[in-house]
Parts: sequence; C-alpha cells; structure tokens
Amino acid sequence: MSDFKPDGWPTLIPRLFSPDVAGAVAFIKHVFGATGEARAAAPAELRIGEAMVMVSDGAGPRGEHRAFLYVYVPDADAAHAKAVARGARTIEAPLDTPYGDRRAMVEDPWGNIWQIATRTRGAS
Repeated sequence: MSDFKPDGWPTLIPRLFSPDVAGAVAFIKHVFGATGEARAAAPAELRIGEAMVMVSDGAGPRGEHRAFLYVYVPDADAAHAKAVARGARTIEAPLDTPYGDRRAMVEDPWGNIWQIATRTRGAS
C-alpha cells in the first residue's frame, strides 16, 4: 500500500450514484466490458481498461449526482449499439470528429452521459 491510496488504484476515480446500483453495474459491464461486481453496503469498484469507476447507492444525504464521462473503447459503433440496446438514449449518433476520434454520446437510464470514442487510424 502506498502512503495515501490503495496499491493499483488511480489517483482520481469517478463515482456514480444510482438508485439501481446493480442495473448501472450491469450496464457498464455490458457496454464497456468492465470488470467488477455490485456489492452490498459498499461501492462497486469497476475497472474499464486501466481506469476505475465506483458506483454507489444514491440514497442518503449525498443524493444522486449525474456524471459526464469520456470512454475510449475498441469499437465506438458497437459500444453505442450495446448502450442503446440496454436502454440508453442517443444524444449523438456515431460520427467522425475533426480531431481523430470516432465518437457517439448517450444518456444511460440513470441520467449519466457517456461519450464513447475510438481513436481512428492515422490520427495524431
């Protein structure tokens, strides 16, 4: 263990709050290939590649908060399709950006916004 954080954990970890932790965890695992599980009485700790995201129950004094996350995946079109199949609403259909990402944007069933991107070949 390091002096200030658990070994293997990044310094910054996004945390989502949801009234349906199990559903949000299932969505993130299905769409983004995350690993990890929902846990009773503790936040879910999910890994997406080298990144980590926590998912917690929105009940209590913290309430629910929405997030806006940018996630790189191997295939933005496929991840977008998976998100929509799991109830996400398309905000931006997959498109090629001038800065080299193929990107889509969805709102998940809990109100979080996900920009889903794949770096295109030859982009700098």
